[in-house]
Amino acid sequence: MNMTLRYILAVFGAVITIHYVLSFTHTEYGRATSLSHLTSHFTGVNPVDITPIPDRYFPPFSNDTLSVDRRANATFVILARNSDIDGTVRSIREIEDRFNRRFRYPYVLLNEEPFSDEFKKRVSVLSAAKMEFGTIPKEHWYQPSSIDEGKAEAGRNSMVEQGIIYGGSVSYRNMCRFNSGFFFRHPLMEKYRWYWRIEPDVHFHCDIKFDPFIFMEENNKIYAFTIAMYEFEKTIPTLWGHVKDFIKLHPQYLAKDNAMGFLSETGGDTYNLCHFWSNFEIADMSFWRGEAYTKFFEYLDQQGGFYYERWGDAPVHSIAAALFAPSNQIQFFDQIGYEHNPYTHCPRDENTWKDEKCTCDPKRNFDYDGYSCMSKWDRLL
Repeated sequence: MNMTLRYILAVFGAVITIHYVLSFTHTEYGRATSLSHLTSHFTGVNPVDITPIPDRYFPPFSNDTLSVDRRANATFVILARNSDIDGTVRSIREIEDRFNRRFRYPYVLLNEEPFSDEFKKRVSVLSAAKMEFGTIPKEHWYQPSSIDEGKAEAGRNSMVEQGIIYGGSVSYRNMCRFNSGFFFRHPLMEKYRWYWRIEPDVHFHCDIKFDPFIFMEENNKIYAFTIAMYEFEKTIPTLWGHVKDFIKLHPQYLAKDNAMGFLSETGGDTYNLCHFWSNFEIADMSFWRGEAYTKFFEYLDQQGGFYYERWGDAPVHSIAAALFAPSNQIQFFDQIGYEHNPYTHCPRDENTWKDEKCTCDPKRNFDYDGYSCMSKWDRLL
């Protein structure tokens, strides 16, 4: 074998070796170069009737940062600890690249303890938008004195024995209660009407060239989601019973044309566990600050289920939005490609997937998973 051929084979072998190393050590590289990813460009995605966003919500676009003439009274809100710095940086960098470099909406970052100088320094360089860092009041975060700690501890121990995720965590319960009833009351949030919740280590897979806040404001929406799924029943065994009790006490809060059909196949007698996954949500805080939700949260908080069980903010928010607002005020944003490990929403509309330069694989869209509740939402609409 001559030297030239040996050289070519050696280079080829090196390239193949590097490819396989990257495939196994870098998830996104592996997805991007997989055969299923490459063939997905030709096979397409299942056709579905997705309401398009009208052109008027898209400002002129170029690769440069844009100044837009109009913005909503809105902010991003991020709940993070100092130890979440790397994941927070990644999330902000992605939402900036995919959306906010054009719109420059501000950020509010909240922590149960003061943010470190290092955290604020690393985050502040990521955007030209205003960033504010706040500490959560102790009365909004820690387990209230009204909770019977013996009963709460017994509940936690039972969940640990059953292997329920975060079953033994008090801090996780603090977070769920805070997100359910207090984040929109924080002094840094009070001046805003709209928020977009972002968590550390999430991914935005597609360009977002329209303004979701303005779209929701002009179309009378109060809540938007990208992923819907079933809750783990063992974390909320008594929640629906308390919801029914609240409705009996306050039937005036039930909205006409509500989305009860998304939550129950029995007209409200039983709960099917469906909810909007709240680690992504865009919503109108006027709704959370209104009378119906305020009374609802206070009632649930008095029952102690955030600590005696493990009630999450996702079912609490979802049930309230579905019952106390008409279903046409809840918005599913197919156009926003979003991932919170292990679940991904990838746009179903193929033109959106192409035009917005999406990095997600349409075949991995959680909408079609058996654990997804999107089929129930589609049927409701």
